[in-house]
Amino acid sequence: MNDEDNSVNIKGARPKGAGTYHHGDLRAAVIAAGMKRLAEGDASELGLRALARDVGVSATALYRHFPDKEAVLDALADEGLRRLGALQAQAWLKAGGGSAGFKATGVAYVRFAHDEPALFRLSFTRQMPTRYEGADKDGGEVAYNLLRAGVGEALPGVDDPDNAALHAWALVHGLAMLVLDGRVDWDEAKIEQVVGLTFGGIA
Repeated sequence: MNDEDNSVNIKGARPKGAGTYHHGDLRAAVIAAGMKRLAEGDASELGLRALARDVGVSATALYRHFPDKEAVLDALADEGLRRLGALQAQAWLKAGGGSAGFKATGVAYVRFAHDEPALFRLSFTRQMPTRYEGADKDGGEVAYNLLRAGVGEALPGVDDPDNAALHAWALVHGLAMLVLDGRVDWDEAKIEQVVGLTFGGIA
């Protein structure tokens, strides 16, 4: 085991979350620990030291994966977007594609915001592409490409699919924020009805 990259605290009391780290998977373990803190409402403690304690390694062991806290937050935000894209893809397939699938992806978007509020907010407040020029596209590309594909199938004759996709995104994101901010009560049946009004009444 490389002491510099994977040094594990084996002396003294075991830190919170110790035992979650396995050799060769430190980055994934740190992301999982950050996700757990977000889910538990502990977003204020997402620094390298806190997460290092959670996975049972020294803070210096994380530097090769995350040079600073900003890199950790970017990784968590990217993972959040990937999860959102996966949930929307599942919803699309379950609904059978087409107009029903398009609607299902919109409902899945709002549901994700409701179920994972801290992760949702973090995912849409980071600016990964502008911070890391030349890096791979972030996880949001999966969700957006699915949205654009949904527009193509649900509205095959639309003149500008990019504008149509933006219209749909604006609707579900605005609705999600209204739910998160307590302006709209969570009611899945109502959410489905509102999302269904997109593009002149897709049911």
